Amino acid sequence: MLELRAISKTWKPARGASRSLLRDLDLQVAAGETVAVLGPSGSGKSTLLKIMAGLEAPDAGQVWLDGRDISALPPHRRQCGLLFQDFALFPHLTVQDNVAFGLVEQGLPRRLARSQADDLLERFGMQTHALARVWQLSGGEQQRVALARALITAPRILLLDEPFSALDAALRETLRAEFQQRIAQAGMAVVWVTHDEAEARSVGARGLRLVEGALQALW
Repeated sequence: MLELRAISKTWKPARGASRSLLRDLDLQVAAGETVAVLGPSGSGKSTLLKIMAGLEAPDAGQVWLDGRDISALPPHRRQCGLLFQDFALFPHLTVQDNVAFGLVEQGLPRRLARSQADDLLERFGMQTHALARVWQLSGGEQQRVALARALITAPRILLLDEPFSALDAALRETLRAEFQQRIAQAGMAVVWVTHDEAEARSVGARGLRLVEGALQALW
């Protein structure tokens, strides 16, 4: 169970007035559940994910996982997988080493990390691209590599920020179905951020809208 307890965050620009992005916000996401969070650009959706992942600290509140306060843990110890709209793949690394990266960071020998990456790439139908550079891949292939990299460390939480916004409609639909299958198999707590309500309804068992720093239930 992922829990956010009384999370608050104020955006403080270099110039101009401060603005409250998140206000005493609570959220619970069970293992195996996908929650979709809707909201327009600038509403604080990405900030919310960064707080969950430990990439940004809240002004107040805590992040809990399975009854344990993980608010003080650095990102690499939070058991989070991250998938963002720009993929965030490393252009200087091969597909294999992009997928293996998280395991190497955790201290696994590179040879073993690459072996596990190859196994996952085979399941994703990407084994023939293992030694390619990511810039040689199509957008859909890059998304599969990004998801494989997010899943290889067996995260308890998966955070997705507009993961298909840069892709065409047909590919978005295909990859949504594929991702939902992979996520269901992994049994993670998933928070899927999007501005597209049709996408949110297709992926989320629950739908919430972020409005003026608070989450409102949609379904």
